[in-house]
Amino acid sequence: MKPDTDAMAPLNLGDLDLTTDEFILDEVDSKSFSVIRMEGMLSGFQSDLSSISSEIQTLQQQSVSMNMRLKNRQAVRSHLSQLVDELVVPGAMIQVILESPVTEQEFLEQLHELNNKINFAKELSFRETLACSDIQDIVDRLKIKAVTKIREFILQKIYSFRKPMTNYQIPQNTLLKYRFFYQFLLANERTVAKEIRDEYVDTMSKIYYSYFKSYSGRLLKVQYEEVADKDDLMGVEDTAKKGFFSKPSLKSRNTIFTLGQRGAVLSPAELEGPILIPHTAQRGDCRYPYETLFRSQHYALLDNGCREFLFLSDFFMVAGNSALDLFNSVMGKTLSLFLKSMSTYVSDCYDSIAVFLCIHIILRFRAITNKRTIPALDKYWDAVLELLWPRFELILEMNIQSIRNTDPQKLGVLDTRPHYRANPHPPWPTSGTQLNNNLKNSKTVEVENFVLKMAAEFPSRRDQLIFLINNYDMMLSVLMERAADDSKEVEGFQQLLQARSQEFIEEILSSPFGGMIAFVKESEALTEKGQLDRLKNDEARITQLVRGFSSTWKQSVEALSQDVMRSFTNFKNGTGIIQGALTQLIQYYHGFHKVLAQPTFRSLAVRSELINLHHLMVEVKKHKPNF
Repeated sequence: MKPDTDAMAPLNLGDLDLTTDEFILDEVDSKSFSVIRMEGMLSGFQSDLSSISSEIQTLQQQSVSMNMRLKNRQAVRSHLSQLVDELVVPGAMIQVILESPVTEQEFLEQLHELNNKINFAKELSFRETLACSDIQDIVDRLKIKAVTKIREFILQKIYSFRKPMTNYQIPQNTLLKYRFFYQFLLANERTVAKEIRDEYVDTMSKIYYSYFKSYSGRLLKVQYEEVADKDDLMGVEDTAKKGFFSKPSLKSRNTIFTLGQRGAVLSPAELEGPILIPHTAQRGDCRYPYETLFRSQHYALLDNGCREFLFLSDFFMVAGNSALDLFNSVMGKTLSLFLKSMSTYVSDCYDSIAVFLCIHIILRFRAITNKRTIPALDKYWDAVLELLWPRFELILEMNIQSIRNTDPQKLGVLDTRPHYRANPHPPWPTSGTQLNNNLKNSKTVEVENFVLKMAAEFPSRRDQLIFLINNYDMMLSVLMERAADDSKEVEGFQQLLQARSQEFIEEILSSPFGGMIAFVKESEALTEKGQLDRLKNDEARITQLVRGFSSTWKQSVEALSQDVMRSFTNFKNGTGIIQGALTQLIQYYHGFHKVLAQPTFRSLAVRSELINLHHLMVEVKKHKPNF
């Protein structure tokens, strides 16, 4: 076949008969078409993207909706599951509540579950949920059975308190382990809860009353047989008392007005020590002052009262005034018994130390209950103090009046030792107390006047001074224990003691050395007037004084020292007086030296026989006591 030469020939633009403008237009059209086509593609792509975004939003909304429906279904399922669980009473619960002893742990656990179901059933009933009727009958029967068993158990424990010699703290501790039983009764059967509470109050009230009445009565059997009476006042004469051979007891005049060992009842060891056991004390034939018995009785009350208040608050779930009211229901009769006993004792008491120690015991015990944050006994402490304080002040005033009216001539035989009536303040403990200052000052003045009246009964001034010094020293010692060193009372008695001591020194020096002392005083007076020459003719007198002193001073000083130490009960006070007397003696002898050194007496031969003053001081030191 012959090839088509026309088809194979190259394209000749001239042959197409196209102009340049036409060609350009074709090219532009071609590009425009491409752009349009591209725009179309992009527009379609954008449309597709919008469609996808819309679908995504739709899917998200569907997802949120599905998630919400899922949560709602789960919540409903959980609620329904709980509702179904609460509506179902397991067979194990029924078996345990009906058959297990209340002391078993599983009974307590199932009781908690039963309590929850009862509360849930009440809630459903309030909402008028029909489903609760399906279990109401079963729950009510189980509640009745549980209440019956709990009531029987608690009442048995309460009745066990009544057995003789029972330590009721043991069943109390048992009840505390099952305190939920009472909580269950209180929530579900208030009549039974009230029955149990009333039964407990009645039982324990009788037990405490019986115990403390018996204990207080047995304590009184170990009290001192004789106690202070209206004749045991500081100003009442001894002739009003029994004879010397009366049975020894607390009714010793000194022990009534001196603290001695009685204050030991306030020491921490005794204050919170074990209570007295009366029958043990009786076997040992021991006797005690009233404040010791009072301490034992009230420490037992404090210990039992605090424990009882805590039990009532815990087991019966009360607080504030409700707890106090319940405590008073239990302990009220016992507290009334104590107050009646205290009132009887106070009305016939004349032992001021016993009353004041009892006041201190109550103050200390009140501080203990406050520290333990137990307010149950606060009103009782206040009531006891209201009984004791007025009686104490009355006894104090009676003692002051008796001292004011005392006739020293009716006090029997007196000696120079300190007199028990000369105590400015009986040695009551003063820490934490407020004494009436007027009573204190009045008693101090009356005691001082009483001492002066008694001193006047001694015939010699020497014995009067010894009596005054001994009593002022004792009074000052008591005051310094109970008052500041710079108080007016202390300062006043210090001045009195110093003045009487100085007078006594002059008195004891006047007997062995009175001639020399008189000569020195006379010479000093004449020297001041310039008339010493009036003694120049007294050579014989001076010679006798010089030789007499030199030959007798040692014996006189020794006798003086022994006499002073026998006269004063306080060795320290006696030592001070001896030292003061020897110092005064040296001063007088030094004055004697100075007088004889005057021109009027320089020519006297006897001056050579004077003892050297330094030698005298050395020798005198040998006679000072070493106490």
